[in-house]
Amino acid sequence: MPLTIQRNRPMKIALVHNTYQQPGGEDVVVEQERDNLVRAGHEVIVYQRSNFEIDMLNSLERLALPKNSVWSGKTRRDFAALLERERPDIVHVHNTFATISPSIYFACKEGNVPVVQTLHNYRLVCPAATLFRNGKLCHECVGHSPFRGVLHGCYHKSRGQTAVVSAMLETHKLLGTWQNLIHTYIALTVFAREKFVEGGLPASKIVIKPNFLDVDPGPKQGVGDYALFLGRFSPEKGVSTLSESWEILPRNIPLVCVGDGPLRAELEQRACAAGLTNISFLGQKSQEEVMVLLKGARFLVLPSEWPEQFPLVVVEAFGCGLPVVCSNAPSLDSIVLDGVTGLIFRAADREDLCEKVQFAWEHPDLMFQYGQNARQEYEAKYCASKNLTMLMDIYAAASPAAQCLETAA
Repeated sequence: MPLTIQRNRPMKIALVHNTYQQPGGEDVVVEQERDNLVRAGHEVIVYQRSNFEIDMLNSLERLALPKNSVWSGKTRRDFAALLERERPDIVHVHNTFATISPSIYFACKEGNVPVVQTLHNYRLVCPAATLFRNGKLCHECVGHSPFRGVLHGCYHKSRGQTAVVSAMLETHKLLGTWQNLIHTYIALTVFAREKFVEGGLPASKIVIKPNFLDVDPGPKQGVGDYALFLGRFSPEKGVSTLSESWEILPRNIPLVCVGDGPLRAELEQRACAAGLTNISFLGQKSQEEVMVLLKGARFLVLPSEWPEQFPLVVVEAFGCGLPVVCSNAPSLDSIVLDGVTGLIFRAADREDLCEKVQFAWEHPDLMFQYGQNARQEYEAKYCASKNLTMLMDIYAAASPAAQCLETAA
């Protein structure tokens, strides 16, 4: 008798994630997805490691780290024991680098447990995971050997560390890990999916599911009193272009900057030297404080110059009914619709950014309408319930255990 998908059957999911020393959007997404599953009645078994473990390694263990990043027999045994003990329906991998090695995929194969993997970054086609080098987009390793990146020291500006990442990627390409041991990949945008296909992943295995917002913040009221930047102060985020633009813009347009990063001190000094009293640097803020700031803004400015995967800040802005003025960096221009949910300017072009910001500031009613459109986008695509439905469909397609048992006719 035919099997049909049983969408409401509770599942047991083994969630795998290696957290970073500098927490970012990826870690937040993993937590939100876990909480979303648990609220829906599913059981989530978390296998989590952290890059902070590297700081605690002794000298001999540090010497073994490159090998273990490529293949760890201990991790494979540990994860096989977890699978035997918990017997999950499916394994959902988010990140294995650097302290969880890809050896876990072989444990899944032996345990006959299907694997779904979310592609939060471009690691499988780029050692740096960013497709960005020296201030420019870089696709040099896409579809080619990742060892090309060693020459440039793409990962942490280190040829040695880049070699380790490249060895991991190339070894598991040769072993067929990426091609054969993952049932379904989740890409976050159409652009990302295209890059992974170009890099050699099977197109038939890659589906698209965007990030989402775990808790509905509710729409903001009023037009807002300032432009808002929310993110990391680093070159790829376009913060230098943002700073240069505000030196040109009229002083009556206030900019509130939230976040931290390597360029923050430099940009604060530059703003002070230029007498830009209309720029405020608030540093890191709690999630509750961020939501208040989003609801008090007229629009969000997102000047990224690299191909962001799917920045959470856009989803947060849409959830608050806040329009976005963003660059046309790959993937962003498919999330923010020009003249519908915000405005788009040419990446790294300060004059075009100035033009769009000034237009947005001088047309508050229009921007408020764009914000209402953004809220509708959130409700249609990026709320927790919609995302859960998409994720369960992916699990159901990957796991026979997510289907109904045969029932009497």
